[in-house]
Amino acid sequence: MTAEPSPLTLAQLAELAGVSTATVSKVVNGRSEVSSETRAAVEELIRRHGYRRQRRRSTPTALVELVFHALEGDYPVEITKGVAEVACEHDLTVGISDLHRDHTAADAWLEKVLRRRPSGVIAVFSGLTETQHERLARGGIPLVLLDPADVPGKSVPSVGAGNWNGGLTATRHLLELGHRRIAIITGPDAALSSRARLDGYRTALDMAGVPIDPELIGRGDFFIEGGLAEAHRLLRLPHRPTAIFATNDGQAIGVYHAAHRLGLRIPDDLSVVGFDDMPSVRWTIPPLTTIRQPFTKMAAAATSMLLTLAQGEPLPQSRVELATELVVRESTAPPPPA
Repeated sequence: MTAEPSPLTLAQLAELAGVSTATVSKVVNGRSEVSSETRAAVEELIRRHGYRRQRRRSTPTALVELVFHALEGDYPVEITKGVAEVACEHDLTVGISDLHRDHTAADAWLEKVLRRRPSGVIAVFSGLTETQHERLARGGIPLVLLDPADVPGKSVPSVGAGNWNGGLTATRHLLELGHRRIAIITGPDAALSSRARLDGYRTALDMAGVPIDPELIGRGDFFIEGGLAEAHRLLRLPHRPTAIFATNDGQAIGVYHAAHRLGLRIPDDLSVVGFDDMPSVRWTIPPLTTIRQPFTKMAAAATSMLLTLAQGEPLPQSRVELATELVVRESTAPPPPA
């Protein structure tokens, strides 16, 4: 009986493929810096001759990788507090990355993460491509999405808030005060939370029998500048709104600035509702009425899910959604007399 040949070594595979041992190692370990032709040739040799892939992985570092689409405003601070609370209980360090307003992580960032081998990754209002998901999974690094920018895949755990109900509640509050000319400043069209808050706004108006005026739907970007620009447009309309629902607190601050420049008083001439309830908005003049998202609890929940996955245990549920609530302060009042 003829013995089966032993699997080839990295050096033997490299010699057959006409490439360096380092290149074969990159293919074996799923690295991206290899041409598709070379990768295919090496993989074919492995299929024909065999290679005993190393299954033992290095021990993950005691690190939770936290990646933000933008490190701006209070939002990252509140999220980091929640992650740190749970991480500290398990003697883990929190590392922070900034995607500079990009909602998808770059491959260069992923390469650094794979080299650091964290216990897991939490992506905040951002995500990864399907290929990047697979590479993290192959590296044994779990991923949880927090406040995902888009609809997460069924296999990707995520934590979010009741965005649709928050949009509904904010608009209902203004309707109950007597407003009928209610504008909204959305976030990016592609953002899941933005679409849900807009749908809540539309539902509230529809249930109240108030026609939806497309002219009153402003397209923002979840930043102060976007809120300022859209508020300027809305408040210069011939029949301007008596209330604006800004779908995050940053854009609400932009509305405040636009109103001030146009000589409008809040809430006497214009009511404003935000979304998030960041710590700073209670100190605006007047203090902002807003929808509270429990960011610290959301971040803590995402971290707990991540640690469960890192320990190789299944999650009881892959999607966690925490409730939002209306916080009424002094930026809303009945509309001025016609």
